[in-house]
Amino acid sequence: MRSERPSLPGIALGTWAWGDSGEVGDGYFGSALTRAGLEELVDKAHAAGLTLWDTAVVYGMGRSETVLGEILKRYARSEYQLSTKFTPQAAGTGKDPVADMLEQSLARLATDHVDLYWIHNPADVERWTPRMIPLLESGKVRHVGVSNHNLRDIERADRILGEAGFRVAAVQNHYSLVYRGAEDAGILAYCRDRDIPFFAYMVLEQGALSGRYSPANPLPEGSERAKAYNGMLPRLQALTDKLATIGKPHGATAADVATAWAIAKASTPIIGVTRPRHVDGLVRARTMVLSHAEIVELEELADATSVDTRGWWEQAMGA
Repeated sequence: MRSERPSLPGIALGTWAWGDSGEVGDGYFGSALTRAGLEELVDKAHAAGLTLWDTAVVYGMGRSETVLGEILKRYARSEYQLSTKFTPQAAGTGKDPVADMLEQSLARLATDHVDLYWIHNPADVERWTPRMIPLLESGKVRHVGVSNHNLRDIERADRILGEAGFRVAAVQNHYSLVYRGAEDAGILAYCRDRDIPFFAYMVLEQGALSGRYSPANPLPEGSERAKAYNGMLPRLQALTDKLATIGKPHGATAADVATAWAIAKASTPIIGVTRPRHVDGLVRARTMVLSHAEIVELEELADATSVDTRGWWEQAMGA
């Protein structure tokens, strides 16, 4: 009997930026975070019913997990869900590197189980996927997902888990208006046909689609995301302007509309949150309904940007 579909909220809260260096963070993303600010953010998110938190070992090499685990202690474990990842490239040399990495994550997150445990990339599907089965059987992992896998990799992982009575319970890939490789490769359709939740990360392209940044107001100088995106901002301007225009009658921002687009495409967006005000935007996004014409116009503008935002860690989804 294959494992059941996980019951998950329609939006996940991303904590990649929580792994930055500094008091809590001011490194990769250039965001200065404080413990008090993150506590306020968590409280506001939970009051809004946003209770699925996504992190990974490699987000600050454990720092994101540690900060998240400390702040979530203010809630009972039954009041939130946790999503973290096994990253093959960070695996140790012990007898069971997957179990070892999980135990380290559990300790940092101050929990005895994770609701979703992802294989972060398809470095060796046949080697790492079977290692998930004992973790599922133990209850320390409730569901297994795959991230940055192409369709062939997803099918291989699902076959391996299926032989033990489990399944690939979710798929997580980079997916945004300007990067729709997972859709073009048929992954969204595959997930929809098999009732597998598809999680979209980098929906806002690390803020470049949020409407907050422009050629006149670039991303934080010296940050890695600035290096990746500031040169693209002139080409993104028409798209972010249209996002803002669509949002204005709803009292919504460009970021809210980009998130609503991802929801309309039957995905579960993982939206990085670092400020309490970000929760207000997610609440607006999950109730916003975009028309077919608006979706078509946004995608046409996105295609016209001709930007390539594929990360160095990602394989082409058509591979």
